[in-house]
Amino acid sequence: MKKITTTLFVICLLGYANFAKAQDTDNYKRNFKFGVGLNAGLPLNDPYSFNVGGDVRAQYNISSTYSLCFTTGYNNLFVEDDVNFGYIPVKVGYKTFLFSNEFYAMGEIGGAFSTTKAYNDNSMIFCPSVGYATKAIDISLRYELLKDFPIIKKSAANEGLAQVMVRLAYGFDL
Repeated sequence: MKKITTTLFVICLLGYANFAKAQDTDNYKRNFKFGVGLNAGLPLNDPYSFNVGGDVRAQYNISSTYSLCFTTGYNNLFVEDDVNFGYIPVKVGYKTFLFSNEFYAMGEIGGAFSTTKAYNDNSMIFCPSVGYATKAIDISLRYELLKDFPIIKKSAANEGLAQVMVRLAYGFDL
């Protein structure tokens, strides 16, 4: 848990350093966006069969092509034996818009906090993603690695729960 807190603190500190510029060299009006999304995913490890959840995202647009993001929500992994495994992801990220500011690539890192009584451990979470965003709609595809969540077969090359997820969200300026 201490590693997660330290990592998140360093990322926030680096993000703050970007805001602390002495002069504003461009005329871009920085602003916040807020988004509410639905997530569905396919876990790549046993015993999980499906993942569904929701999230909220606050995004600070540094420029017309770069943004900092904070995302949290709730996800529920469905297990083959009718036992569900819930967790709360808390992530910070960096989004870069490509082409005509509609397509983007994003990386997020953070913690996943278990809400299931049978499993009390937490995990680091890593999420690279690509997506398409308009003024109101955001559709993305991401790979998610929950490093310390339980899986059936662990090997050196297969450590942690991996999954592919789709996010459909509605966003608006604040």
